[in-house]
Amino acid sequence: MVFQEQQVLSKYQLQKRLGRTATGHQTWLANDLTSERSVVIKLLAFNPQMRWEELKLFEREAQTLKALNHPRIPQYYDYFDLDKEVGGGVPWFALVQQYIPGLSLQESLEQNQRFSEEKIRSIAEETLDILIYLHQLNPSVLHRDIKPSNLILGEDDRIYLIDFGAVQGQAAMTGVTFTVVGTVGYAPLEQFWGRAIEASDLYALGATLIHLLTGRSPADLPQKDSRIQFRDRVNLQSNLVDWLEKITELTIEKRFKQALEAKEALNSGSFIYHPRNNSQFSRQPVRKKLKSLRIPTLIKLTKYQGQLEIQIPPGGLDRVDEIFNNGCGGLLSYLVMFFFAFSFSVIIPGLSSVFFLLIVTKVFLLVGSKTEVYLDKNAAKISSKIFGLKHSGEICPNEQIEDVFVQRTGSIFQVALRGRDRIYNLGGALKQNEAAWLAQEIRDYLNI
Repeated sequence: MVFQEQQVLSKYQLQKRLGRTATGHQTWLANDLTSERSVVIKLLAFNPQMRWEELKLFEREAQTLKALNHPRIPQYYDYFDLDKEVGGGVPWFALVQQYIPGLSLQESLEQNQRFSEEKIRSIAEETLDILIYLHQLNPSVLHRDIKPSNLILGEDDRIYLIDFGAVQGQAAMTGVTFTVVGTVGYAPLEQFWGRAIEASDLYALGATLIHLLTGRSPADLPQKDSRIQFRDRVNLQSNLVDWLEKITELTIEKRFKQALEAKEALNSGSFIYHPRNNSQFSRQPVRKKLKSLRIPTLIKLTKYQGQLEIQIPPGGLDRVDEIFNNGCGGLLSYLVMFFFAFSFSVIIPGLSSVFFLLIVTKVFLLVGSKTEVYLDKNAAKISSKIFGLKHSGEICPNEQIEDVFVQRTGSIFQVALRGRDRIYNLGGALKQNEAAWLAQEIRDYLNI
């Protein structure tokens, strides 16, 4: 840890480090020596391994907070940078905001606090008021990470929405590599596809309320046809249960569209909701269900004795997309190389046959390799096997893993570890939501 308690940064004296943060991120409770008020300082290290998306999100959070003016959102106070001498050889950016005294709803859950129906309605209404404000801005502001740990029950018994580190002004995913934004269990599927809308924040609120009512994370509750099953675990008025089911509908068209609509429906108890006939939907029994997202997958993930074991099946013919969609090169590069090999075969007989054999071998390994990943407290061990025989293996110490992210090639998605010196691709041919889930599981294990 670079910074220490009682250390002064600009005019702020650090008091206590808050919560768990990712590599290159720190959050501190501090004292403003000028005004004598308590503040929260979020720090981001500008190191060579940091991806630009992280800095963009950090700057976007600062810009967004500076423009917001709502009594239940922390006020923006300051934004500055620290030179290398202060930051242990690395420049740091600092965002200073209002400190909200109180307990997060996550802390309340960990203290086994029970939430009455009246309190749930109050939390829902107050959070919706905040979302009405955010969503009616031009452009609308999406929080994208509503969950119990980001809702503070203040000392005034009012709800505050904090941590705008995932905030977005518009729903758009740029480029072919993206960082998973949101938390599994609370974020709807469209958000993992990079298509968050206002209704995505509503889903996260509904999932949060279900967690408060049942005492269990939505990711750990049973699901049926991708809907959270909680009705038999609560004792509520039927219209509130219907409201929670509607706001957490997987299908966007069946969900409340706007926060104002959701609030009016909550208060009146009058709204249209037609649950799907579950008998109309068939499952794929031969495939395991993901614990968190409940989508079909052949990935095997096992946690035991502090270790995480992952088995990613071969990509099969789907991975041929990597050849056809790898930028402007792809298949063309293979054809050009084969043309030259064929031309030189006059000088070196059989060269074209050798090169053709190399291409076939590469494609064979590409589509048939199964990836096995073992993570423990020390390192990530990655090996590729075909027909049970190991043909490659790598080891990446945990302290060198800067991030876990999803990358896209054509129509397939893969999870990768970003080390200090290189990228470790885990292979396979995953769907977008599969890859998002797997990346989040690994991030959680590594405390990123």
